Amino acid sequence: MLLPLSNASPSPEPQIKKPKGPLDFKRNDPFKSLKAFLAAHYPSFNQPRICLFLSIFFIQILLLVAFRSLPLSLHRRRQHFPSPFSTRHHQHLNQTVATIATAPSIVKEEGSCEFGKIFVYELPSALNKELVSNCDELNPWSSSCAALSNDGFGPVATGISSVVPENLSPAWYWTDQFVSEILVHNRILNHKCRTQDPNNASAFYIPFYAGLAVGKFLFFNYSSAKERDSHCEMMLKWVQEQPYFQRNDGWDHFMTMGRISWDFRRSKDKDWGSSCIYKQGMRNITRLLIERNPWDYFDVGVPYPTGFHPRRDDDVVQWQDFVRNRNRKNLFCFAGAKRSLVKNDFRGLLLNHCRNASDSCRVVDCAGSKCSNGTSLILETFLDSAFCLQPRGDSFTRRSIFDCMIAGSIPVLFWKRSAYYQYEWFLPGRTGELLGVHRSK
Repeated sequence: MLLPLSNASPSPEPQIKKPKGPLDFKRNDPFKSLKAFLAAHYPSFNQPRICLFLSIFFIQILLLVAFRSLPLSLHRRRQHFPSPFSTRHHQHLNQTVATIATAPSIVKEEGSCEFGKIFVYELPSALNKELVSNCDELNPWSSSCAALSNDGFGPVATGISSVVPENLSPAWYWTDQFVSEILVHNRILNHKCRTQDPNNASAFYIPFYAGLAVGKFLFFNYSSAKERDSHCEMMLKWVQEQPYFQRNDGWDHFMTMGRISWDFRRSKDKDWGSSCIYKQGMRNITRLLIERNPWDYFDVGVPYPTGFHPRRDDDVVQWQDFVRNRNRKNLFCFAGAKRSLVKNDFRGLLLNHCRNASDSCRVVDCAGSKCSNGTSLILETFLDSAFCLQPRGDSFTRRSIFDCMIAGSIPVLFWKRSAYYQYEWFLPGRTGELLGVHRSK
């Protein structure tokens, strides 16, 4: 191994915030264990009078909690969408997002919609279509029109046939890492479980392109907090007026936010990003993000988009055979760039370590534009390596983790927040279930 494993126990994580709504807990008897504890530590607990007093006290507490969870209006029965961390809810949404990489105009699934159907809102065009139409304005340095083309897949990956099997090269695109809003929207529009009748829906999709909306302001120093929040406020004003949102206070609504959670969690006007997630009306909406806040139940981590978009099941089978039989010349690889402004930069440490072990580790220094979309260098490096080193990126996660796995290479992770606390629908939930894990926070 290039780096020693640390056996230090991870520091405790912050307390998880509870959602504002009913939860499906496994009901154990709280009195049994509590009574045993008190009896062992307080002998007087076994006295009948004390038992009666505590029993009445606990019953009052349970009644208080039960009544606080009831809706304010009892004139109609609320049909709650399961909370976003319940198994059935995750399975329901997972049917939609697990296959977003497949071309929406081609796929026809079979089977029934056992978890219900999805209604897609027709939002004002300023919240999605116009953002794509004005793609020249989304990036302060260059046009984003190519990145948003082909329903979000981006340009066809030309010149890649020397790296991948020729018959699979049409399934590869230069896909941008921040286009999941467009991919998921198009996928759901063509999904077998989409319904045109909201009365038949179990879930409601809000196709707001939140990442595109805020992205155009993130890198302008003169952009105001009001500008960064304007599209989100417009969306919330519109959706809160919809009767199906009002019916369950948004519990059965979900959306995609195509950037990391921290881009939508501004707490002060002068800070980075928008404050969209903190806005009134967002609390009960399930949010699909490429990087989630591990302590917010309503954030759900979904993989970064990659460049492989299989046209049919057979493309997946052929690709799996290809990567399994690949002759991998390198034991390790690392693709990334130093962060010169970061003190004790870990990425720089890995880069130097890999260079010094050039007989077993291949380096791709991504300084400059060497690793930008439109080059097959990264994919070729991962295809030729058994393991790929994956420190955190500019945030806790990296798209590179998924590019690595698509290529059949094994990611070596250094932070639980890079995977285990992020993508519970898609990756193992416990440390050690993936190979090559450096055990640190």
